[in-house]
Amino acid sequence: MSEPNEVKFRLPRCHGSVPRARAALRAKLGEWRAGRASAEDGELVLSELVTNAVRVPVPGDRLVGVRIECRGRGEFLRLEVSDAGAGRPEVRQPGELDKGGRGLLLVEALAHRWGVDERRAGIGKTVWAELLAPAADLTPAESVIVAESVRPGQCVRAWGAWHTVRAVWSERFASGGPAVVITLDDGGPALRLHAAEPLTVRTVPAVEAAPVIQS
Repeated sequence: MSEPNEVKFRLPRCHGSVPRARAALRAKLGEWRAGRASAEDGELVLSELVTNAVRVPVPGDRLVGVRIECRGRGEFLRLEVSDAGAGRPEVRQPGELDKGGRGLLLVEALAHRWGVDERRAGIGKTVWAELLAPAADLTPAESVIVAESVRPGQCVRAWGAWHTVRAVWSERFASGGPAVVITLDDGGPALRLHAAEPLTVRTVPAVEAAPVIQS
């Protein structure tokens, strides 16, 4: 997948932040030339996430954090909304006469996946949703790089199969030349190669790495 376009910003905890978030998303997706379907669905999902965030009771005058990541031209769109409130949002099944409670149902319907993460720094949580265009190609892109450029988490082609890289470090051959040692997650023998030796690698798309959280 192509390198992501990314933007982060904060909003006050008020209802006016919902249209501001939508407008910011619309402007950025237009700037990034994302597809119309991604923009429309993304605005709906972001609206629901921000609406929930501004309603949650929080300590002090905390702001709502928003992060938008777009890959390609909207083939992959990740939306994150962070707040300092406790608890976790849950999908509800509102009755026919209920006026609210359908926000996460909409998120669940439009998003490829969504979930909740605890914030690594500070209090509260981050609710995220990922949207995929119908024609999105999630096949990891392959490329040929030198061994010294390989990084953990990538997959390398060796012995006729793909292997996930666990660790990489540099050392030297007995002759004094630069070497790279690559250990693999499947427990097979490590690769010990010249630093400049070419390897075919691919990177697992971000949507595969994120955990699925069931409500």
